Amino acid sequence: MDTYADLIECEDVLLFANAAITSTGQREFHGTAGEQRLSLDFLHRYIQGNYPEVYAATLALDINDHNAALIIRNVLGQRGGGGDGRLIARRLALMSPPRVYRLFGALRHDGVNNRRTRALIRDWLAARPDLAFDAVKYRTAVKSAVRHAHLRLEGELSDFLFKPFARARYETPVLETWRRAHYDKKALYELPYTVAEGFAAKHRIPRKVFLERIAPSLTRLERLRLTESGRRDGLDTQADLAAMPLVKLASYVLSLPIEARLERRAELEAGLRGSAARTAGARRGTWGKVVAVLDDSFSSYGSPVKKRRPLAVALACHYLLDALSGSYRGLWLSERGDPLLVRPSGPTSLGVRVIDALEHRPDQLVIVSDGWDNAPPGLAGEVLRVWRRRLDPAGEVGIVHLNPVFDAGRLEVRRLSPAVPTAGIRDAEDLPALVELAKFATGRSGARELRAYLEERAAER
Repeated sequence: MDTYADLIECEDVLLFANAAITSTGQREFHGTAGEQRLSLDFLHRYIQGNYPEVYAATLALDINDHNAALIIRNVLGQRGGGGDGRLIARRLALMSPPRVYRLFGALRHDGVNNRRTRALIRDWLAARPDLAFDAVKYRTAVKSAVRHAHLRLEGELSDFLFKPFARARYETPVLETWRRAHYDKKALYELPYTVAEGFAAKHRIPRKVFLERIAPSLTRLERLRLTESGRRDGLDTQADLAAMPLVKLASYVLSLPIEARLERRAELEAGLRGSAARTAGARRGTWGKVVAVLDDSFSSYGSPVKKRRPLAVALACHYLLDALSGSYRGLWLSERGDPLLVRPSGPTSLGVRVIDALEHRPDQLVIVSDGWDNAPPGLAGEVLRVWRRRLDPAGEVGIVHLNPVFDAGRLEVRRLSPAVPTAGIRDAEDLPALVELAKFATGRSGARELRAYLEERAAER
């Protein structure tokens, strides 16, 4: 049986997990970047100080890369060590190379240079599929990591990083291409886009010509980012929309004018449904009857640095839930019937839409909102309280609130009701795992179950 201290631990860890999933320390609609960073820093220090083992184990959860990097940075900088080195290594392998290189730079700035840190840097660099490619694309960061880990590189790679023009020719193709690109315009098209772009500017190559010739070398995300600028230049980068991460694709769709969405409806809907089906995988069609209440109020705009991010998460969840369920209905606060045309507008009138959703008696109700219920204030919480206590005390209808926004003032994601579990969400791909994690917020599962869950997720990593 869990003690009172166990229950406090469970609540604290869930509080931190929600923050680590949603917050990136950037400005939100209702909070400044400074408030976000201050609250996030406090939570990291509090959980690491009171539950150091659990703090490191949260790397096994679907927390965002910003917080994963902070955890690794804090754990490696902790006197006496701590954390599972294998879990840290596995998490590093899942993070994007630029994020990992920035983490290595932060460790160097902190003066963290113990044996385990050097070993992690060494092993991560050794596992890179093409370190020479990294050296070209992230040259300064690779050089900094090599110096910090006291690594001794031999041959061409060492020369390229520390005295790149000492050789008249490189045998490694990508290094030789970089050398030739300084004077040969054709060579730059064999380089990564971000590197080639700098050479194109140096050689004063027209943008349209550059994009046309570099197109075969673009990654999927680069193709998506350049789709609109390419169209303006009369080019089609032909991005495979269905292969894109669901929230990134939803953000792209929402960035388009309404006219463009209507014109490209078939292409955009096919991409969203294809990405959702790929994300659902083997769970496709297994969730029974699902109804979702989706927040497209004005606050779903987010902030200038996270434009339409909350709305993009809601739109991505809409398509994913449609793929997961056997029978699905999505209810937007604005009552728009066409999800492809949603835009941030109006008040957050969650209560009325929750009533509409419950009338359908679904197996699972999913609410995706920042939780600022204000039309009228608190109605959604009261509806959920009465429903859970009076109308459905046995919990026949599963209800979960997924919140894409961290409330810095409350040190948590804003909740709608104590009767309904709330979990932070950043990427729609995490939705199934978050619905499972939310059960720990109901009080029916305690600290021991939570620790077991973390260990199980760590083993899966």
